[in-house]
Amino acid sequence: MNDSIDTEQEEGGRWIAEVPELPGVMAYGTKREGARVRAQLLAPKVIAERLEQGEARRIDIRISAAA
Repeated sequence: MNDSIDTEQEEGGRWIAEVPELPGVMAYGTKREGARVRAQLLAPKVIAERLEQGEARRIDIRISAAA
């Protein structure tokens, strides 16, 4: 499984980063890179929680973020 991180800047200047393939993985930051790092850190936690709850099957995961 290869997931990408999408980023977008809001009108107020705050950045949003999300992994579209993993609902619930959305993070904010004052800078683009900060939001991306938070999303990268959140993704494994969301996957682990889903596995613990029996909501996901075990898979190989690689999350990449284009510069």
